[in-house]
Amino acid sequence: MHPIADRNTDWPYCNAARRMSSILMTKTEGSSWNELQWRRRIETFGIDDGPVIAAGPRGEIDAVCQFGELTDKGRDTTLALGQSLRHLYVDQLGFMPKLIADAELIYLRATPIPRALESVQQSFWGMYPPTARTESFPPPTIVTRTPADETLFPNDSNCRRFNQLSRAFAQRTADRWNETEDMDYLNRLISKWMPPSSKRVAVDSHPRLSGIMDTLNATLAHGPETRLPSEFYDKRGRDIIDKIAVEEWYSGYQESNEYRTVGIGGLIGDLVERMTGSVEKNGLDGLSEIGGDNDQLGKSGGGERNVKFAMSGCHDTTLAAVLASLGAFEREKWPAFTSHIALELFKKTSTNGASPAIDQDIGKDKDAKPTDSQKQSLWSRVFGANKEKNATFFQSPRGIARKATAELSAKEKGQLDGYYVRMRYNDRPVVVPGCKQQGNHLEGDESFCTLAAFKAIADKFTPKNWKQACNSNLDEPTLPAVKEDAGF
Repeated sequence: MHPIADRNTDWPYCNAARRMSSILMTKTEGSSWNELQWRRRIETFGIDDGPVIAAGPRGEIDAVCQFGELTDKGRDTTLALGQSLRHLYVDQLGFMPKLIADAELIYLRATPIPRALESVQQSFWGMYPPTARTESFPPPTIVTRTPADETLFPNDSNCRRFNQLSRAFAQRTADRWNETEDMDYLNRLISKWMPPSSKRVAVDSHPRLSGIMDTLNATLAHGPETRLPSEFYDKRGRDIIDKIAVEEWYSGYQESNEYRTVGIGGLIGDLVERMTGSVEKNGLDGLSEIGGDNDQLGKSGGGERNVKFAMSGCHDTTLAAVLASLGAFEREKWPAFTSHIALELFKKTSTNGASPAIDQDIGKDKDAKPTDSQKQSLWSRVFGANKEKNATFFQSPRGIARKATAELSAKEKGQLDGYYVRMRYNDRPVVVPGCKQQGNHLEGDESFCTLAAFKAIADKFTPKNWKQACNSNLDEPTLPAVKEDAGF
């Protein structure tokens, strides 16, 4: 929410503020813990600079949102997403169990941004509400990282090279669009509400054009009390803003292999590792991270032996970066709220020696069945007392996952045979261009990419050492001399 058009920036759409809770130590030395429930109110500056309680347009004070917080609408849609995942993977496919007694078959991950964690929590609740968990169900593990290590979103704050590259592509977009008829049209519409310090709307104005887009999209999703003037919702104007913002933020992934590598390559490598780990059944499907009891990593006594489903709470910039880096974001608009990507791993089966017939409707798939391994959803992933045992997971060979395809032995390549990856964006199958090539997909359906081909494409921008790559090439040109197409 930018202070544009002098609208009320205190949004009363976060009723979670009425029922906050915190875990507290109730006895010294950590022998007893309990939960404190409390209500949040937000304090701000008054007219005379004294403290006042922030209030919504109608004087609401107990549901005011923090900047960037997951709103009631966001909670509603992420809960519904979880319910739709249950309908598909539990009710229709029977891939996931109706009732779970342990969380080790589900890998949950979130970025450090609170709304991402809240989103994955809401979706998990929708997929497995209390009635679908046994009475003894233990707390599920949700994996997070520190901001310096985060690769679940494009991390320009902690990756110097990516910061350089993203600024360069943003500047190129500004140079292309700031003095055009499209930008003039936007200025005729909304420049009257720009602040005095930046009267002209531009890619790099203050607020930036993409920031204005964030504001109008957020206001459209919520109540009329916090809407901007009607000019901001002009269809042509919104289309222009979306087109330019998509180019500014995502053209780098489509044109530069280095941009892909430092921007989202670490996450792509993790996704491939989950899938190949599922094939190899070596714990790299995520089980070695979420499993284990009493500060130990790995499988717990009586727990699951394989992760079957992984869900990560991330961001619009994550989804578009993944799609664009795999060549699957052509002519797409900015991801809508609660957009999601599903990466599904299948194993080919046959009936009487015949090749499987795949229906585009996953609910009707007959012969291509999800493996007892892993299905992953992006929208669009702990760190112990028993050091010797835990060390085996930190230091164990990484299997096929992080080896480049060219380095795999014939036996390792053979392990990937018969496995296919399908990617769906908001429940619509999308095709990676390199998977269209003969031999790289299931016969008759290009959306089922062979795992081997998918991995080979991903290998080209999976960094060997992300932090090292982030501090490399700092004196090199930022724009590629020749466009390096994505998805091959």
